[in-house]
Amino acid sequence: MSSAVSAETPPPALRGSAKPLIPVYRRTLIAYAFDHLIAAGAEQFMVNTHHRHERYAEAFPGGAYRGRSARLSLRADAAGDGGRDRQRGGLDRRQVGGLVYNGDILTDLPLEPLIDEHFRVANLVTLALRSDGFARHIALDPGSRQVTDIRNLLGTGQEGGYQFTGIYVIDPAFVARLTPGEVKSVIPEFLDLIREGLPIGGAVIDVGIWSDLGSRESYLDAHAVLGRTLFPSYGGGLQAQIDPTADMGANARFDAGTCVGAGAVVGPGALLDNTVVWAGGKVAPGARLNRCVVRTGQTASGDLDGADV
Repeated sequence: MSSAVSAETPPPALRGSAKPLIPVYRRTLIAYAFDHLIAAGAEQFMVNTHHRHERYAEAFPGGAYRGRSARLSLRADAAGDGGRDRQRGGLDRRQVGGLVYNGDILTDLPLEPLIDEHFRVANLVTLALRSDGFARHIALDPGSRQVTDIRNLLGTGQEGGYQFTGIYVIDPAFVARLTPGEVKSVIPEFLDLIREGLPIGGAVIDVGIWSDLGSRESYLDAHAVLGRTLFPSYGGGLQAQIDPTADMGANARFDAGTCVGAGAVVGPGALLDNTVVWAGGKVAPGARLNRCVVRTGQTASGDLDGADV
């Protein structure tokens, strides 16, 4: 999400990583976004990789996903998104310029109401909004469903009452307004539309799960939610929380919020509560970990609470 809306920084364990490629319940975060968009009809993706762009080429050799008509275009610039990773899924069947999907969110909110609202009004941009959240900065006219201000940056006196989800539909005419190669947040572009009286609308979608994984707390909380629910509804369920190639020692115990990746080693007698062990991570025998992240190639030992190893 643009820094104009969210000021959260990546948790220590995730810094230096390509955030959309971090493991979330043994899948990359970006895979959830792709599956969500495919379920809504997306047939082509353009991924603004920017940070650690080489990792995307490793994750998607051949530039494809799920062996179907969805095509992946890898880019190494950050034009138009303020330097944040995001996915643009082109919904060609609806002749839409694109559906923008930020790379640090996890959600199953239905996308059809957003797309329908975009075409109903013929907006240049239509934002997917929530009526709750930590950053309710979008002001929306309840009658016209048009965005009237963002964090009172236009001086209207409206601080806003809706959370921007980081998902929005854009018309080709909006894309034509952007300067190719220019790196900036999209929020000033939205404000320009409002100033000029051009249609920028919002669709309030309060059903489903939505989380911004911009902090270690939200990252771990997402695993707890995934362990308790059938989310995501669009992707055919979840993988097992313990990878079949992981070596789980005798009497090792774990709760529903814990996830252990491929080739990880958990020593005998270890106790893991709401802890994520990445592929190739290690947990020493008898270790007791609560809300910890154990990265690839690292070993966690002893009693740890809220640690990134």
